[in-house]
Amino acid sequence: MSTTAQVDPRGPRFGAWTTTVVLAVTLVTGWWLLLAVQAIVFAVGAFLGLEHAPYGMLYRRLVAPRLRPTDEREDVAPPQFAQGVGFVFALVGTIGYVSGATMVGVVATALALVAAFLNAAFGLCLGCEMYLLGRRLAPHIGK
Repeated sequence: MSTTAQVDPRGPRFGAWTTTVVLAVTLVTGWWLLLAVQAIVFAVGAFLGLEHAPYGMLYRRLVAPRLRPTDEREDVAPPQFAQGVGFVFALVGTIGYVSGATMVGVVATALALVAAFLNAAFGLCLGCEMYLLGRRLAPHIGK
């Protein structure tokens, strides 16, 4: 995870709205395959980088050209870390649904939904806050 790369903060918020819809549909329908696809989306953003994340690509190609340009940028590392946290919850949820531990699937999906909604609606990225807290508690790690 690079600490020098920058991202338009509206991109991760768009991704959070899209994720909110996907996770809400998963909870309503119980379609574990949809949650598995969301886990893949999270994995791409976390492990390959936000520039490769599917929702980020949609934002850059379809949404950003219709918005006013902005000079606002933020470090890519916190939202990329948040994608990793989302991946863990989506993976646990998928395993829960597939293995018959439906309650585990529902709880993991619901927790991910709350986090995605907080980011989408209020700009509060819980995974980003976890990243920043970790950097304050262990500033030498990752350097």
